[in-house]
Amino acid sequence: MDYKFLKKVLDQILSETRIDYRGRGKIFTPFILSHFLISTFTIHYSSYRSNFFNHCKNVYGLNEEESKYVWEEYKRIIKDKIDNNGL
Repeated sequence: MDYKFLKKVLDQILSETRIDYRGRGKIFTPFILSHFLISTFTIHYSSYRSNFFNHCKNVYGLNEEESKYVWEEYKRIIKDKIDNNGL
């Protein structure tokens, strides 16, 4: 795997992800057409995962192994941002 390229993909997807902490708290991503609630992010990993993998394949040409690596990093970073309220 080309980890340098995967890091760029991860950075791009993160830059396109917006977390709104006000109100009910919503997350907007480039791989889901609507938003989802912060409170449901960790509960519904599996349903977000398929959208994420499709996005990585269609936009960046990643295979399943590469998408899995980026997904695990993405989840970790987003969860950390949620847990720390964006700090």
